[in-house]
Amino acid sequence: MVGKILGGIVAIIVIIFALGFVLPDKVHVEREAVIDAPQEEVFALISDFKSWNSWSPWAAKDPDTKYTYSGSGVGHKMVWESEDPNVGNGSQVITAFEAPSLVVTHLEFDGMGGADASFTLSPVEGGGTKVVWAFHTAMRDGFPVYMKPMGAYMGFFMDGWVGKDYEQGLANLKRVAEAG
Repeated sequence: MVGKILGGIVAIIVIIFALGFVLPDKVHVEREAVIDAPQEEVFALISDFKSWNSWSPWAAKDPDTKYTYSGSGVGHKMVWESEDPNVGNGSQVITAFEAPSLVVTHLEFDGMGGADASFTLSPVEGGGTKVVWAFHTAMRDGFPVYMKPMGAYMGFFMDGWVGKDYEQGLANLKRVAEAG
């Protein structure tokens, strides 16, 4: 009897593990805000990484994070180092830049793979700027084979994890941009 129960538990674990290889691993998280500021001013805060600490949700998590910057426009790069596990180490580089309406970045998180993010800005009738901040990644990319199923399962939680930070970041961006 105990053998059948243990065998059943092992079978369930094997099935759950195997499903992780076939579940969708593409993640898309998106948040938006309307900011009562000109599109060019909002774009300036987004398109220069040196301005990010004024509104980034991660800057407040670890004020001791060390940043280095290089380049501008396409190729503009930010590298960060933090001992805080909520911030970690990584880099971000601008891969597309269309002033004043689009910034696309590629992120690399040390030991956790990469992702792409985009900011799309558009004018709002009557004034202001609509900002859409999106995040795209494949959750199994960058993981060793035995961890790929866990990456796929983690994808189910990304909207809650990243979305909360994006909402805070957009609220901060709105506050900074509207203050001028």
